[in-house]
Amino acid sequence: MYDLVIIGSGIAGITAGIYAARKRMNYVLICNNFGGQFMESGEILNYPGIMQTTGVDFAETIRKQAEFNEVNMVEGEEVKNIVKIDNDNYKITTGKLTYETRAIIIATGARPRMLNVPGEKEFKNKGVFYCAVCDGPLFLNKNVAVIGGGDSALDAADFLLNIASKIYIINNNKEFKAHEYLQERVKGHDKTEVILGAETKEIIGDKFVTGLKYIQGGNEQDVKQIDVDGIFIEIGRVPNTEFAKWLLEIDEHGHINIDEGCYTSMPGIFAAGDCASGHEYQYVIAAGQGCISLLKAARYLAKKKG
Repeated sequence: MYDLVIIGSGIAGITAGIYAARKRMNYVLICNNFGGQFMESGEILNYPGIMQTTGVDFAETIRKQAEFNEVNMVEGEEVKNIVKIDNDNYKITTGKLTYETRAIIIATGARPRMLNVPGEKEFKNKGVFYCAVCDGPLFLNKNVAVIGGGDSALDAADFLLNIASKIYIINNNKEFKAHEYLQERVKGHDKTEVILGAETKEIIGDKFVTGLKYIQGGNEQDVKQIDVDGIFIEIGRVPNTEFAKWLLEIDEHGHINIDEGCYTSMPGIFAAGDCASGHEYQYVIAAGQGCISLLKAARYLAKKKG
């Protein structure tokens, strides 16, 4: 019986693990693939204290810090199920083992929703990105495309207004679903060109992205092309919460609902980072929530034992 099981090894989970290790708690951190969304990131320029790095290098730095703090981590195990047992304790089942614990921190992150078109995988981090706030500054005075029509897409376009020289906004629907204030800020701006009812068919390039092809109105014979240096696919993210949906309160997008203390709807279960409600998708926020969730879990355990 562990006091705490941490699920996930992105920045939220590792932060919680480092704090748990320093507090000498009876815990274990379980992860399938180390690094979480670090492995999806290109350059990282906005994390305090680190001037410039890449997602892969940042993941290696975090691993070294976890090793330095002797974080008790089990890799290569994916959580399949969580079951409540007696006295508000829980049993966690992975593809290999089961773990019993008094408290849980879920920090399994989210994955970008992909277009699944030719060229997307080939040019990932070579012009294709999924976070304008993270990677938009790489495209100063360059032409870019933002694909999507919801809040995340127009938020991305709004962020890029002070960076890029031209922004194509490609929306598969004939109308935007974003808030009106975002539409007002972006539509009609002299830097933006809105293309509605457009389905992206292919991302093209050489070593890096040079453009994309799309059709409008379902006309497969009329393929159009725009030349851009960067493409931001902003059609939403998919939280990695499938294993917990039946147990916890989940919002309409699949995120685990939490309050300001990272408490979920079940006693002793906390959530942090991109799998939790909040939808801001920033490393620094995930790290903060990882810390909060660990401190709150420690207090919960102290009262439970009390």
